[in-house]
Amino acid sequence: MRFLRGVAGRAYPRVVGSNRDKSWVAYDTILPLLGSVAFVYVYRALGAPERFTGYVIMGGATVAFWSNVVWMMAAQFYWDKRAGNLELYMLAPCGLGAVLLGMALGGLVATMLRAVAIVGIGSLLFHVSYATDRLPALLLVFGLAMVALYGLGMVMASLFLRWGREAWHGANLLMEPVFFVSGLYFPVHALGLAVGIGASLIPLTLALDAMRQALFGSAHPALFPMRVEVAGLAVLAVVFLAAARSALRRLEFAARREGRLGDRE
Repeated sequence: MRFLRGVAGRAYPRVVGSNRDKSWVAYDTILPLLGSVAFVYVYRALGAPERFTGYVIMGGATVAFWSNVVWMMAAQFYWDKRAGNLELYMLAPCGLGAVLLGMALGGLVATMLRAVAIVGIGSLLFHVSYATDRLPALLLVFGLAMVALYGLGMVMASLFLRWGREAWHGANLLMEPVFFVSGLYFPVHALGLAVGIGASLIPLTLALDAMRQALFGSAHPALFPMRVEVAGLAVLAVVFLAAARSALRRLEFAARREGRLGDRE
């Protein structure tokens, strides 16, 4: 019960605070959509198949989730440390796991609304149609992707806290390379099998490829069959959650027993 209360208490300000300032709603919705629109016109100028418009719109929606993981999960502990709140988290009886899980759930709710808005507006604007016969598979892929992605965010939160001032640079460094290797605006199959296998360590890669298979069928040049990608996402979810639990326990031990937060303190 203490753990669940900690999750709810940390999720509440994320849900309420993100919608309190209406300017952020426009910022998180319109700007990612503008980037997607630019790619849509590039593909149309080149005469690419219509499904590439759907690729771009899905990629624009995914940007919201990755940005939430990097800026609102991975770098959050570093910012809380600078603001003086991290000591309170370390002393909270619910543990760091509840704090991070609350951050993830609160951020997921707010990010989901923005992602749905991007997909809806983009699909209506460019008349994109999707196959709906594999909707259960799509929902399964999305659920596993969110668990794996936010598990990765929890691992990155502990690493960024150890890096100290380099957290900000690390967050910036991870943005564009991840967008490229995960095939955000194009099929990752185009990068080749070797690059695709390496990029599969990022949950976005397998998730985007599997969701595109579900929405566009056999027309999509898949990296792996969908069942393989679903299994890969499940493995990544378990691995990242286990790694996050281990990293957070080490941080809590160092903070409470040794009076430090990392090797670089």
